[in-house]
Amino acid sequence: QMQLVESGGGLVQAGDSLSLSCAASGGTFSVYAMGWFRQAPGKEREFVAATSRRGDNTGYADSVKGRFTISRDEAKNMVYLQMNSLKPEDTADYYCGAKWSAYTSRWYSDRNVYTDWGQGTQVTVSS
Repeated sequence: QMQLVESGGGLVQAGDSLSLSCAASGGTFSVYAMGWFRQAPGKEREFVAATSRRGDNTGYADSVKGRFTISRDEAKNMVYLQMNSLKPEDTADYYCGAKWSAYTSRWYSDRNVYTDWGQGTQVTVSS
């Protein structure tokens, strides 16, 4: 299993940028596909972005495509989410997830396939 710790959340204004980080430990980072999900009060945890084991394939929710970028650093066991042009509707708790994968180039958007999660980091975007 993986232990995940998110950081980088905060309060920003609409149009601003923010970068989130997720530190992974307790497992072999390179065999896990990674993803970012978010959850607003009263709503289900929703897909934001995901990356394959290699980082060569990525996927994004339509709502963030063109604004957010997911990346990973194998040497540091880290995954990042660069968020640009933030909107009030991006306000949520953001979670990092890990899924063991036999495929080096596959990413996953279904939250139910992820087995390990961080505690979340709060992002608030004011209008």
